[in-house]
Amino acid sequence: MIFRHLFLIPIGIALAAEVPAAEPYLAWRAEPASVPEPLGGLKGDAQRGRAVAANQAQGNCLACHPLPIPEEPFHGEIGPPLAGVGSRLPAVGIRLWVINARLIKPDTIMPAFYLDPKEIYRSDDDHAGRTLLSAQQVEDVVAYLATLK
Repeated sequence: MIFRHLFLIPIGIALAAEVPAAEPYLAWRAEPASVPEPLGGLKGDAQRGRAVAANQAQGNCLACHPLPIPEEPFHGEIGPPLAGVGSRLPAVGIRLWVINARLIKPDTIMPAFYLDPKEIYRSDDDHAGRTLLSAQQVEDVVAYLATLK
């Protein structure tokens, strides 16, 4: 199933943009301070993960965290700096932070980027049945953050 949305472009013409249907949710298992297995056995790509982290419509990590992405002018200061996170945490620990930081720090304001959609209330029909990031995007962000030594 494809969902269609209308976007106005500067010259005033409405174009239909296709948003793919929600992908199947991949279950994961948490251990103390980690998710030891990549989601669905997927391999992350650090370059794609950097793009997801900087993208306001995807990970938007820069909204809260300073990151070594100098071409982006605005970096948040709510969360800790992520430069060097790959030296402080192994990828399995970074994965849990990205999937659901509340399992580590219950009072965090960081969103859970990969929860079972059945457990998420969404008032916006466009996002119903979806995780905030896809499994591949989670693994890409993990791969990127793990390179920050």
